[in-house]
Amino acid sequence: MKLWAGRFQKETDDKVNDFNSSISFDARLYRQDITGSIAHATMLGEQGIIAKEEAEKIVTTLKTLLEEIEEGKVEFTKDSEDIHMNMEVLLTQRIGATGKRLHTARSRNDQVALDFRLFVKEEIPVIVGMLLDLEKALLRQAESNLDAIMPGYTHLQRAQPITFAHAMMAYANMFRRDITRLEDCRARLDESPLGSGALATSTHPVDRFRTAELLGFSKPMDNSLDGVSDRDFAIEFLSACSILMMHLSRFSEEIILWCSWEFQYVDLDDAYSTGSSIMPQKKNPDVAELVRGKTGRIYGDLITLLTIMKSLPLAYNKDMQEDKEPVFDAIDTVEMCLPVFAAMVKSLTVKPKNMARAAAGGFITDLKIGYWIGTTPKKQESWKFLGVFVSAATVAGVMIILNKTYGFGPGSPLEAPQANAMAAVIQPLMQGGTAPWVLYFCGAVLALVLTGIGIPALPFALGMFLPLQLNLPLLIGGLIAWFVSTRSKDQALNKARMSQGTLIASGFIAGGALMGVVGAILKFADVDWKFTQWSNSNAASWVGLGMYLALIIYFAVHSLRAKKEE
Repeated sequence: MKLWAGRFQKETDDKVNDFNSSISFDARLYRQDITGSIAHATMLGEQGIIAKEEAEKIVTTLKTLLEEIEEGKVEFTKDSEDIHMNMEVLLTQRIGATGKRLHTARSRNDQVALDFRLFVKEEIPVIVGMLLDLEKALLRQAESNLDAIMPGYTHLQRAQPITFAHAMMAYANMFRRDITRLEDCRARLDESPLGSGALATSTHPVDRFRTAELLGFSKPMDNSLDGVSDRDFAIEFLSACSILMMHLSRFSEEIILWCSWEFQYVDLDDAYSTGSSIMPQKKNPDVAELVRGKTGRIYGDLITLLTIMKSLPLAYNKDMQEDKEPVFDAIDTVEMCLPVFAAMVKSLTVKPKNMARAAAGGFITDLKIGYWIGTTPKKQESWKFLGVFVSAATVAGVMIILNKTYGFGPGSPLEAPQANAMAAVIQPLMQGGTAPWVLYFCGAVLALVLTGIGIPALPFALGMFLPLQLNLPLLIGGLIAWFVSTRSKDQALNKARMSQGTLIASGFIAGGALMGVVGAILKFADVDWKFTQWSNSNAASWVGLGMYLALIIYFAVHSLRAKKEE
């Protein structure tokens, strides 16, 4: 017979027993149930509600039961419905009628509410400790990558350059707020419902402040109805867990993207990745994907409990038996995700060169150059500002010298073929007259034909338009590029060689422009820096040809020395 079955004349149907039973999941509350019972028995003895000798006997037996349960010597049964009845039956079997006195001035309702609060209260510091470990892993990654430049994104489009450390600390701050949410939740649930009875306390002179003290609560709950009927502490806890998992899921998504071939910002440790049974080249970010997937599970736990509670009148209803499983599931899931996620973050290998190259692609090329020459972003920015200042101070004078030395009109050495071409198109439209429409049409048709047969129209047009003396170096440069980028079967190495050659060429172009200005200044000062007589000799031509060949060899050799990015 059930402990509550005094007025009943029939035994409960077996199917109802199974349906009504919760021991399969609330058995994990055994420690909290014993802790609460010890406090209650102690208070009953101190208040003289039961004899002190009986209270001491109950406490001693409960402590023995706790040891035996943890040693695996005790089995719970479905016949006793839940953990609370199981403990009461076990106690009564050992000390007889004295065990039954434990239930004096206590209802199953405040007992359940107490055990549940204790459990959540004890688990929150565990989760907070795991979050702190994750924070430490993030800090270590940030400290190790203070100068690692990467693109910052909006709309998943490259927006502004940031550091990898900046990204890590963004998540560190999110997790810090998760910690404060959990701590706030724990502070609000730090009130004992024990003594609320079924809903309106008891006629016995219980001391709720004493049991709250014994159980480590700050105070008893102000309202007995509230004490047994609400589960907002559990809902708040699940809400904090949901936000925490949302942050983990966002971070997981970033890691999944970053370790893909399209990004290659980080590399996952083999211990936190899996492979493919049919595609051996793959390294799958399973840990991050599972965390992302389990986030939905936590959301489901929150919605489950919100739905259970949404229509319940005061006070306790049997629906509330369903409150524990979603909380248990959320705790188990979060405490499984956090340690493995922290270990994965700690073991990440960051690829700063790949990130810098991505940051340079589209908006800040000099960051890439900075990594090539081994400088820092701070120094680059300092020299950039200095360069702007010097340019602003000197450009006017340079333009005056160039104009007086060579002139900018037609036929001068500084005449721009591109400008002449644009003028030929624009002048008939702006000033009237007949435009060469037939030529325009032929050019358009030719461009379509070239595109159709796979020849880039723009390079072809430039080749037809530019003078031979400008086209020949471009052709030789293209041949060098083809040569250095086809020597290896490793496409990544070929790409690195091409990038190295482009960087060297950019430096020579910039240097040539600078020397052109220097030459103009010398000519303006009537300095015969070209050694005109010697430069017109055959010897000068052969020296110039030799230097040109040396330059070609230099380009090829130094480009081939490039190493692929790791």
